Amino acid sequence: MSVKGRIHSWETCGTVDGPGIRFIVFMQGCQMRCQYCHNRDTWDMKGGKEVTVEEVLSQLDSYKHFFAASGGGMTISGGEALLQMEFVRDMFRGAQGIGVHTCLDTNGYIKGHSELLDEVLDATDLVMLDLKQINDDVHQNLVGVSNKRPLEFAQYLAKRNIKTWIRYVVVPGFTDDLESAEKLAEFIAPMTNIDKVELLPYHELGAHKWESLGHDYPLKGVRPPARETMEAIQAVFERHGLNAKF
Repeated sequence: MSVKGRIHSWETCGTVDGPGIRFIVFMQGCQMRCQYCHNRDTWDMKGGKEVTVEEVLSQLDSYKHFFAASGGGMTISGGEALLQMEFVRDMFRGAQGIGVHTCLDTNGYIKGHSELLDEVLDATDLVMLDLKQINDDVHQNLVGVSNKRPLEFAQYLAKRNIKTWIRYVVVPGFTDDLESAEKLAEFIAPMTNIDKVELLPYHELGAHKWESLGHDYPLKGVRPPARETMEAIQAVFERHGLNAKF
């Protein structure tokens, strides 16, 4: 019987969620409650629509030559993809079976390291891991949960030598200080599997989704960080020998 997953949507020509042009599947459901979330409508596990692996792969197959030419492939994002590991595993196995590069975009909020997780990682060419904040108190304020699991997951990826991009959203008042950047850089610098650090400037593009769902946007009035702030944070990571870009 085909594994089914609950998704929010898919995008056929994404260019910011992994290398090249990507087929992106946005999964439904998330454990974190990021104040700046731009996919607020993906939080509910009962939302979205249910699809089979075959339905999505049939769409992917029709674009695969286009993705291959750009060095792209498939990215499974969210919400949080690893809430539906069986679906992600089978999607990635199917994608690799037709020669498509696979990328997992995750917040890493995983309890333990199961056989099923290993099966997902076995079929994953690249992980994009969102590390929100190295300071646990600030992390809990910003996203509602501890950072213990994501940091342990980062260490597990390093142990397994899974190629990884770290994503760090620079949010004024939460993650734009140099001390936090320094401590995060110190944490990931020894990990030889880290290919790149993506520094993502905070934006307000998802605010309308909060409002359409009848919720107040928590960071209303917070403006994107200045270029000088981004450059200073980039320099911190580069001093630790990390490839940091924004």
